[in-house]
Amino acid sequence: MSEINDILNRCQELYEDLSLGYVQRWKEMYGKKAVGFLPVYVPRELIRASGMLPVGIMGGGDQIEIIRGDAYFQSYICHIPRSVIEMALSGKLDCLDGMMFPSICDVIRNLSGMWQLMFPEKLSIYFDSPQNFESDTGGIFYQNELKRILDEFSKLSGITATDESLRDATALYNQNRRLTQQLYRRRADKPWEIPTSELYLLLRAGNILEVTEHNQMLERYMALASKENRKPLDNSRLVLNGSFCEQPPLGLIRALERAGGYIVDDDFVLAGRMIKSEIPLKGDPLENIVEAYLKDSKDVPFKYNIENKGDELVESFRENRADGVIFCAASFCDPGLLEQPMLQGRLDKDKIAYTSFQFAENTGQYQVIREQVGTFSDTIKLWGGQ
Repeated sequence: MSEINDILNRCQELYEDLSLGYVQRWKEMYGKKAVGFLPVYVPRELIRASGMLPVGIMGGGDQIEIIRGDAYFQSYICHIPRSVIEMALSGKLDCLDGMMFPSICDVIRNLSGMWQLMFPEKLSIYFDSPQNFESDTGGIFYQNELKRILDEFSKLSGITATDESLRDATALYNQNRRLTQQLYRRRADKPWEIPTSELYLLLRAGNILEVTEHNQMLERYMALASKENRKPLDNSRLVLNGSFCEQPPLGLIRALERAGGYIVDDDFVLAGRMIKSEIPLKGDPLENIVEAYLKDSKDVPFKYNIENKGDELVESFRENRADGVIFCAASFCDPGLLEQPMLQGRLDKDKIAYTSFQFAENTGQYQVIREQVGTFSDTIKLWGGQ
């Protein structure tokens, strides 16, 4: 277990290091810049091709006390913007030369404007993804948006991304997507072999590490995990949905595992999994990135989709041989909580069992949630999920 523990300890250190020591050392070593991004998805290939390090910022979790951050946002919104502001004001994000704010919701939109006012010396980009998924409409808009972002990156880094550098970056992130998908398939096949708490730490490490280093970590972990003598338990198989943006604390995920259920699919840390397949390397690299998002990205709450709402969740339930679904949404998450009744209606139609609860990234009490999920898991085992 020593080597696999070394990997997990490294991931835990990265998870707990809110001051981004790895990023600071990387910048000093290579003399380059780093750009942070908020959940859920940005095309990291553009940052890499512009000679910079993409850094996923997931908030402070349950490791930071919010004091000044509460002065910037009202209390009836999700927790993550307040902790991001707290981290920034306390100097923990000083090593970042720019930030990207995806168009997830009004809260993140407001955070991007606030960031521009607070840190005018740093690059701030509001990344607007399309809601029309036709190539000649949303595709044109999205490609223009990517060109605008590349122009901003070129000014920041002094490096102009070329078709070749974009293809090289895409190839590296294709490998990362392939390895991450392999990790998820392995977890679904033998969830006792790859605990979700370990998978989660590996995903969070991918937000910080340079992509080639993360690829090596994923390959090594999977090689070692297959040799561990972990025994299966009589647990229910559960799909978790709702944690697409604000992330649950690690302690909550461990509590869910102790509740008698194996998580066999989830929507954690989507930066590396938003695009479901490998992006083609032939042809125009920007067009390929655009088409991948339009035609081959996950169905998440901030994407407009009425006709097929819930199909992807049911498909995951079937493919992963699950017994039930857990809705684990962040408190006050407008996109997630607005979508949840539609998803529950779709599960009712297919007579799929589910339960739900809400969390905040600084949630510290897990016992009630653990008892709820444990009862749900026991109910499935006793009477089935129908």
